[in-house]
Amino acid sequence: MPLVFRTLLFGFVTLLVVVLIIDDIAEVEEETAKAAAHVDPTALSRLKDVNHLSPSYNNTTRLSSNGWTFNKTLSNLIRKNILRFLDPERDISILKGTLKPGDIIHYVFDRHSTTNISENLYRLLPTVSPMKNQHHRRCAIVGNSGILLNSSCGPDIDSHDFVIRCNLAPVEEYSRDVGWRTNLVTMNPSVVQRAFQDLVSEEWRDRFLQRLQSLSGSVLWIPAFMAKGGEERVEWALRLILLHTVDVRTAFPSLRLLHAVRGYWLTNNVHIKRPTTGLLMYTLATRFCEEIHLYGFWPFPLNPQGKPVKYHYYDTLKYEYTSSSSPHTMPLEFRTLSALHRLGALRLHTGACAAERRPQKELKNK
Repeated sequence: MPLVFRTLLFGFVTLLVVVLIIDDIAEVEEETAKAAAHVDPTALSRLKDVNHLSPSYNNTTRLSSNGWTFNKTLSNLIRKNILRFLDPERDISILKGTLKPGDIIHYVFDRHSTTNISENLYRLLPTVSPMKNQHHRRCAIVGNSGILLNSSCGPDIDSHDFVIRCNLAPVEEYSRDVGWRTNLVTMNPSVVQRAFQDLVSEEWRDRFLQRLQSLSGSVLWIPAFMAKGGEERVEWALRLILLHTVDVRTAFPSLRLLHAVRGYWLTNNVHIKRPTTGLLMYTLATRFCEEIHLYGFWPFPLNPQGKPVKYHYYDTLKYEYTSSSSPHTMPLEFRTLSALHRLGALRLHTGACAAERRPQKELKNK
């Protein structure tokens, strides 16, 4: 494309973004005027200042839960704004009618590398969105931080109408702290290698199969086309699902999803590199969930009391949260979510849940 046309196109896109932001500001002002008693008119501007916060975890630990109130007006505005960038119901998965076996796909983060749609993957593509026409009042998104250990948050998590988990994390032996209920779980291809030893033996294949079978009808969200290197692991998983007729609803995110999500946050001055699975799930969940609660989101090596926190609650993996080589910006994401917590748009749980449990009778009626 000639330079002059690229320049004109860039100018047009920039103008369009400015118009959308101005339109959003006008909408925020209008909605705030209607609900002045409930909404802080500086809410979104304070969210945009999140980049100026210190990276120290000490500045983000004082998240009051006792006085937290759900800000439905702000939550609705965030949902509307996200819908300008993506449609989570559509983008949560590629559908069967859009691809056929043998089609060539360019990886999202390795555009020069390609893969082909296998017969197995094609068979497991959904014909309609697994989240079509779904709406839930209270949703829990469960991250995998060691902050969950000894939290007693399991019953609280399971009390939600819809529970999202990340990267096929184990639940059975940790259910007291993380719960057991799962409606949607993600599975990065690297999980097959890291958590199930690349299925090198019958024992590991059985463990992997048992974890899949425990999902019992849940959505299994597999980002198969993000980066080169995981195609064999995806294929192994798909073969097992088909061979054993595992009761899961597979989903494969659209090729535009990652860039659309990143675009939304960049427009709000949150300068992430590549969104983590947790932030992706929150962004998608705004479409299906009225009130969103986050658990296990804690990208710091120490808890608020200064005690060590494991990176994952279930293994001994080490991670440098602020490493320049990391594709993620976890502390920044956390500060953003903390700001949204304080504004009432979501609730971020970082402490023990025993005092917040619902009555057991209510849990049994779920």
